[in-house]
Amino acid sequence: MSEHKDPQKFVYDFTEGNKDLKDLLGGKGANLAEMTNLGLPVPPGFTITTEACKVYLDSGDEPAELRDEVSAHLDALEKRMGKNLGQADDPLLVSVRSGAKFSMPGMMDTVLNIGLSDASVVGLAAQAGDERFAWDSYRRLIQMFGKTVLGVDGDLFEEALEAAKEAKGVTVDVDLDAADLKKLVKQFKKIVTRDAGRDFPQDPREQMDLAIKAVFDSWNTDRAKLYRRQERIPGDLGTAVNICSMVFGNLGPDSGTGVAFTRDPASGHQGVYGDYLQNAQGEDVVAGIRNTVPLAELESIDKTSYDQLMKIMETLETHYKDLCDIEFTIERGQLWMLQTRVGKRTAGAAFRIATQLVDQGLIDEAEALQRVNGAQLAQLMFPRFDDAASTVLLGRGIAASPGAAVGKAVFDSYTAVKWSRSGEKVILIRRETNPDDLDGMIAAEGILTSRGGKTSHAAVVARGMGKTCVCGAEEIEVDTKRRRLTVGDTVVEEGDLVSVDGSTGKVYLGEVPVVPSPVVEYFEGRMHAGADDADELVAAVHRIMAYADRVRRLRVRANADNAEDASRARRFGAQGIGLCRTEHMFLGERREMVEKLILADTDDEREAALAALLPLQKADFIELFESMDGLPVTVRLLDPPLHEFLPDITELSVRVALAESRKDANENDLRLLQAVHKLHEQNPMLGLRGVRLGLVIPGLFAMQVRAIAEAAAERKNAKGDPRAEIMIPLVGTVQELEIVREEADGVIAEVEAATGTQLKLSIGTMIELPRAALTAGQIAEAAQFFSFGTNDLTQTVWGFSRDDVEASFFTAYLEKGIFGVSPFETIDKDGVGALVRSAVEAGRATRPDLKLGICGEHGGDPESVHFFHEVGLDYVSCSPFRIPVARLEAGRAAAESRGSDSR
Repeated sequence: MSEHKDPQKFVYDFTEGNKDLKDLLGGKGANLAEMTNLGLPVPPGFTITTEACKVYLDSGDEPAELRDEVSAHLDALEKRMGKNLGQADDPLLVSVRSGAKFSMPGMMDTVLNIGLSDASVVGLAAQAGDERFAWDSYRRLIQMFGKTVLGVDGDLFEEALEAAKEAKGVTVDVDLDAADLKKLVKQFKKIVTRDAGRDFPQDPREQMDLAIKAVFDSWNTDRAKLYRRQERIPGDLGTAVNICSMVFGNLGPDSGTGVAFTRDPASGHQGVYGDYLQNAQGEDVVAGIRNTVPLAELESIDKTSYDQLMKIMETLETHYKDLCDIEFTIERGQLWMLQTRVGKRTAGAAFRIATQLVDQGLIDEAEALQRVNGAQLAQLMFPRFDDAASTVLLGRGIAASPGAAVGKAVFDSYTAVKWSRSGEKVILIRRETNPDDLDGMIAAEGILTSRGGKTSHAAVVARGMGKTCVCGAEEIEVDTKRRRLTVGDTVVEEGDLVSVDGSTGKVYLGEVPVVPSPVVEYFEGRMHAGADDADELVAAVHRIMAYADRVRRLRVRANADNAEDASRARRFGAQGIGLCRTEHMFLGERREMVEKLILADTDDEREAALAALLPLQKADFIELFESMDGLPVTVRLLDPPLHEFLPDITELSVRVALAESRKDANENDLRLLQAVHKLHEQNPMLGLRGVRLGLVIPGLFAMQVRAIAEAAAERKNAKGDPRAEIMIPLVGTVQELEIVREEADGVIAEVEAATGTQLKLSIGTMIELPRAALTAGQIAEAAQFFSFGTNDLTQTVWGFSRDDVEASFFTAYLEKGIFGVSPFETIDKDGVGALVRSAVEAGRATRPDLKLGICGEHGGDPESVHFFHEVGLDYVSCSPFRIPVARLEAGRAAAESRGSDSR
């Protein structure tokens, strides 16, 4: 349908719009118009556009033309209905309802029964033949209008209502009779006069005009702004206002109101789903003041309306080609449709419904792929706590890595490993983690820290391992010395059970039952599609993933540092390794060997330390190449600051001081302390790391390159197919890369000569500094591939230290709307993204066959994957558990771009 709009037109009758005008008419108005066009029973009305709202919000006043347009449409509505707004003997009543482009349920305002007054309530009673109904409608108007439009505290009305029921000796509103409601109306009007400083308006047009402004104003309430931030809805869209002639579900037992779904939004199964409430208006269903009955019972209450509703639901689902969420009212046996929209659904229902609609011929596979997303797939992959279980909440932190984990509280890595080896499930609890905690993190079921954010060490490593993690739980005080945590008066000792929910950030005392994910079992190859509910979900996921893999252009690799992670990644569909972080190979038992390298005073000592590390590195790479045989493996040479491999400066200083006081100082400790002081940096992330290490410590990178080359040669001679790529980190200028590459080429040539094996090892670099991105054309002269390290690129572009800023001021930035989402979570397209785009263009201008990838955390973020597809990268690389998400989003990006091209 046409999306043409008249820029001077601020009001559209329901007969003039259509479902494609959501930008202008909002979701509710566009769909009311669509149902009207379909000939469905929609009460007549009109919509004030979002453009009018924007003018009002920008200028503080309505557009000059708006009042006349509203008057013209109201006049036409009155003629059609055969009565006037609020006329004394037979009043036309209307609802004034919000309706933004994107659904914001309950966030903005609505006022029903506009047009009732002291005079017209009598006429309504006479026309309806029901005095109680008329006075009940009037008290509802005063209550809603007083709270919504005039700013009266809603509790004052509720208290008066409760007092009236108590005085009558009843518990529900419907047991109040007309006399009771007349008294309540008088009380409500007194409350308005006293608290609003004015009387309740008796002029029906004034009521409507004030309600329209109130709906406009509700766009910027605190709750609406908070909801938009959470849902990433732009703040400049504004809301439409729908003026709809009232129909009444509170006219007796042959009237009622309800909500219906064309399919079950929880499971996706077809059937009769919804709720119905006799003798009620819509807000009664939402408020839950009376118990509804299942929609299926409407068949026995009013079969004619039920049958009509079933036909309308089928019509709407076929027309919208999707699950529809419907609001309806029955007025004395007459069915009226008040709203429809594409319904929200659970992640499992989204996959089931998408494939069901394909099977029914309503949509094709490309459209089915657009009906699901990576966030939904991620929800399906992680285990969850049983929602029905009783829980004791300890605290809440940042949901850093999804999943549900239960175990005994432990407060250091040694204990985590020890208890885990004894068969215990443990939760590693720290103030924050560091590389020394890696063994404990691997051993633990989940990780909990009282400090740090979504990109802290704990969070990044946990996501890479698929471990549940909650970070920054500041209300939890972690005491590692006394081996316990405290929250208020609650104390959790080491060994006590705790449960960590990485999907919500909640931490519970004791054990909460966990429900496993059949989708992960499917990706692991342990489950196949069958007949039961879980297998039906797996079958739906399988079909959509298969199509995504067929159409996607972006390849998906894994960030993996060992053979176990690499094998898991391959099962999950990885097409290689995009980032092997070799620094993770130097922890644990090898730490002392690194200390010897750091403490080496002579060339002989340094060469001996490197020689000892060489066979260990070679063995690591052989395992890695074997697990990824036939697929590319990008190995990043050593990157972190060397002081991370040395003891903590404070602890070591105390140890040395105590030893000196006892006159038994340890020579090795003294040398370590000197090295720690020498290597200590105020900002290690901007210090001696990456390529700088390879240039300052002779032989370090050469040893790693030799280990890679020898491992590749050994695998090749064993009839394997190793495809190693060597990546130089933190390059800022082409000269750095040229020096390291010259050394690497020499080492590779030596290995080729010694083994008699020809190796095709490509050498490239990470682009993780702004200067590297800006000089990408020069760097491409010496690099065969680029991999964008968007974690560090984001840090250096923004001037943020990711381990600090999320816990300090990111919350305020998100609340104030400076960020819609953390730039460490989703790529900042305008800043970081602009550098990526320019580096891609400059790099390929120099070297047309330049291979381009990304290995930062953004590689598994759904929104970021679409950006990387758009700018022309060849692959994304992410943690093993995010590979299916990246595959799905890469397919969605390709299908989306194909759809745009065809249009």
